[in-house]
Amino acid sequence: MFDAFTKLVSQADAQGQYISADQLSALSAMVKDSNKRMDAVNRITSNSSTIVANAARSLFAEQPQLINPGGNAYTSRRMAACLRDMEIILRYVTYAIFAGDASVLEDRCLNGLRETYLALGTPGASVAVGVEKMKDAAIAIANDTNGITPGDCSSLMAEIGSYFDKAAGAVA
Repeated sequence: MFDAFTKLVSQADAQGQYISADQLSALSAMVKDSNKRMDAVNRITSNSSTIVANAARSLFAEQPQLINPGGNAYTSRRMAACLRDMEIILRYVTYAIFAGDASVLEDRCLNGLRETYLALGTPGASVAVGVEKMKDAAIAIANDTNGITPGDCSSLMAEIGSYFDKAAGAVA
């Protein structure tokens, strides 16, 4: 896993090029907004249990067949596995937000996840809906302007949304 700085230097070094002014500007903007990034990660992390529980509750209300006998989240063991997976996806999304790079999410969480779910008979589309519900909740919490670094957070919220979209797309 590389943070945004290491990734940029590694790419420039591999190409034998200097870091461009545009790349420096992008990193400068990231540094400038780092307090907002940390506020977002802290808020999502602090509310992770609520985010996961509410997303699961909403998912199961919309798709009750998942928790009915024979459903993929039927029995407490399967329900616990479902909640655990949602929590793991959320945790890796926070790592990506903090690093400003999706590679940790892709490499350590999403790589092979769809195949695993297919092998287990887990409905990927349902998992993707759960991820979308976590996205909505996480962005609402992270974008709350009370008690955080002031300023425009629209690009950060779009970035956060992209990590959830990447996760949902990987399992669907």
